[in-house]
Amino acid sequence: MKKLLLAASLFLTLTSIAQEKTVELNCYNKWAAKFEDRGADEVKDGVYEDVIISIRQGAKAICHNGKAEVMKGKLIKFYTLLSDGTYEEVKRTWKNASNENVNIINGISKSMISVHNELINVLWPAKIKPKKAKPTIAPDPTDD
Repeated sequence: MKKLLLAASLFLTLTSIAQEKTVELNCYNKWAAKFEDRGADEVKDGVYEDVIISIRQGAKAICHNGKAEVMKGKLIKFYTLLSDGTYEEVKRTWKNASNENVNIINGISKSMISVHNELINVLWPAKIKPKKAKPTIAPDPTDD
């Protein structure tokens, strides 16, 4: 009887360890995967009113619509879109001046870090390249 209980408890322990935990992707991870998969066109100087501002802390992320200003290939300022249609500048106290000289690579800004350990990126979804065409599948041979 003891062997049966030991075997059952061992089996339950091993099956619980063997189960894979599914990792739920947050909004930033989903967008970053799309940018990585397709690539993005260069973000030229100007004001963009169709950006996404991602604010991450740990495994959690919140993505806001917003606008951003780019000058000399660098992110200068960025704003979140409010529900009344106005914009509010994103202001934080930054670690190591991480908000200065922010490069934009493959449609996503370099991560900026606040003193509260928030990771903030600006993404340009309109710059994502279109899906590549997939190869067509040849038909199977016929007996004709």
